[in-house]
Amino acid sequence: MDYAIVLVGVFAIFIPALILPGPDFVAVVRSSMTYGTRAGLLTTLGVSLGLCLYATLSVVGLSAILVKYQWLTWVVRVLGGAYLIFLGVKLLRTQPRQIELDAAGHPSRNRAVLFGFLVTLTNPKAVVLFTSVFATAVTASTPAWLMGLMIGLVTASSLIWYSCVSVFMSSAPVMRRFQRARHWIERAAGVCFVGLGGKVLADARSPMSP
Repeated sequence: MDYAIVLVGVFAIFIPALILPGPDFVAVVRSSMTYGTRAGLLTTLGVSLGLCLYATLSVVGLSAILVKYQWLTWVVRVLGGAYLIFLGVKLLRTQPRQIELDAAGHPSRNRAVLFGFLVTLTNPKAVVLFTSVFATAVTASTPAWLMGLMIGLVTASSLIWYSCVSVFMSSAPVMRRFQRARHWIERAAGVCFVGLGGKVLADARSPMSP
């Protein structure tokens, strides 16, 4: 197995999903605009911890299941690939819209870490997305160091991106520019998701394929 290709495949899905505005993005921006950069960075820490938890549960859970029931590799990949295609088509059909900052609520400055963690933890799409992402890479033979590296990169990517969001993107001029680019980011991500989902389905021809 070419581990570099595995990592590229995983993060070609994860990075666009991370950048697209969702509950985590709104929570970080809301904290930054309401209480300042420090609160935004603390919310970033909470969001990253939540994503790290989801990534760990997804990787370890998939690995444990596939070791015991290797035939499930095919099922997991088919479901994961189908979900990525569904998500990609949905992104391609999305109409331009404004980012609803009020949706994140109003966190306390002293509870910013917990706020970010809970926003991520209560996002119902997160665990499905993570399972789909790692369904393209995790098999019964995936080494522990590679799973650890994927979890570490997920956490680091989240910390870097949302720290940038907190420091640079919570200002009104930058938010306006990002708003204009958002629709094209969604379309590009949709194309990536459909293509990668199709590749997963094409590769899932045998329940024992690596």
